Formats: sequence, structure tokens, C-alpha cells
Amino acid sequence: MKAIVLMHVESEGPGTLGTFLQNHGVEIETRKLYAKDPVPTEISGLDAVISMGGPMNVYEEDEYPFLKDETDFLRQAIDDGIPVMGVCLGAQMIAKACGKKVYRAPEEEVGWCEISLTEKAREDYLFKDLPSPLTVFQWHGDTFDVPDGGVLLASSEVCENQAFRYKNAYGLQFHVEVTGDMLEEWFEDSDKKEEILEKYKMLRADLDKNAEKIYHGFLKLMQKAL
Repeated sequence: MKAIVLMHVESEGPGTLGTFLQNHGVEIETRKLYAKDPVPTEISGLDAVISMGGPMNVYEEDEYPFLKDETDFLRQAIDDGIPVMGVCLGAQMIAKACGKKVYRAPEEEVGWCEISLTEKAREDYLFKDLPSPLTVFQWHGDTFDVPDGGVLLASSEVCENQAFRYKNAYGLQFHVEVTGDMLEEWFEDSDKKEEILEKYKMLRADLDKNAEKIYHGFLKLMQKAL
């Protein structure tokens, strides 16, 4: 199997998701869009498309022209039934590809946060075995509308739309893939660094366990085993 990972910035790679897929025999091709790697134009031969996070906004196409190409590519993948996962900016990109609005959230969410699963999540193959509330890591200022015909899977007190499924596409506003090294880089110059990392160490076992539940479901989706 083969998955393509679309990266928008060097510091936001696939993290634990990439490690999990590689450990299960999935070949990963990474496109560094920020370094002018082209967005693919064909989806033949792909078993999954993964869109990662980034500091830009989906509507900044003039400054980041690859965003338009990515929107078209994600729409093609979704229409063709290819499993798609979007994380943070990637989730917003999926919503945009499905014709929905992305806009400023009521307030920013940065740091550790609890989200609650919806009743529909209990019927979802990726989310059904997760605890609720679920502790996740957040860093976003925008939010999105769930695509028409999509299913809301998780919410927080600050931002209602935290995770959704639309056909074979999953959008996760939070960073399920985060690692300690990633957090250290993100908060290198922040006075919150030690606090963030200390809590990560406390939570790591549960974070990894819950992330793998999501990843196992996504892998089965890739295998067409659902």
C-alpha cells in the first residue's frame, strides 16, 4: 500500500501516524509543498492521502499558491473514494475541498484540551473505542463548517467542530500525531515549553494508545476491510 503525505511546513510532519503506517508496511511518499514540491495531479496507485497542519490559512492562496492545487487534489481523492485524513490545517482543507467555509474560531485553542465525542462517534470505526472526554493537543485559530452529508464526531467547549467524517475522508482539528520532539520544536522560544512537555510526558502512554486506535481504523479503511 502507498500513502502520500502533504506537508505545509517543515515542523509539521506525520509524526506518530507516519511511524504507525510504515510499521504496518505502508510506503509513504512525502510532498513538501512549502519547498515547492508539486501537488500530485493523479491519484492512481494511492491507497491514502494525508494532509498535515501548518501556520497558514486555507484562504491565503495568493501567498501560498499550492493551497489551490491541494484543494483540487483532495476533492478528486474524496470523489474517487480514496481514504483521506486531514490534521489541523488538513482538516480545514478537506472542509474547503467539500465546499464549506473556513473562518476564525470564537477563540484560539493552543495547548492541551479536552474534546467530547458525539453519539455518532460511537458508531464510527475510527472513534468508537476512544474515551470521552479525550485529551488532545491543539494549535489553531480557524474553524470550519462540517461538509453537507458529513458526520460530526467530536466537539470542545470553545470550538464545536473538532472532528468529522465525510465519505472516506476524516478531518481532525487536533494534533493526534504529535510527538515530544515536535512539541519541543514548536515551543522552542515559548515560556510554556516546559509545562507543555511535562504534561506530554504524563499523557504520552494514553496519547499513543488512543492515536493507534484511530490509525488502526484508518489502516483498515485503506485495506478496504471495513
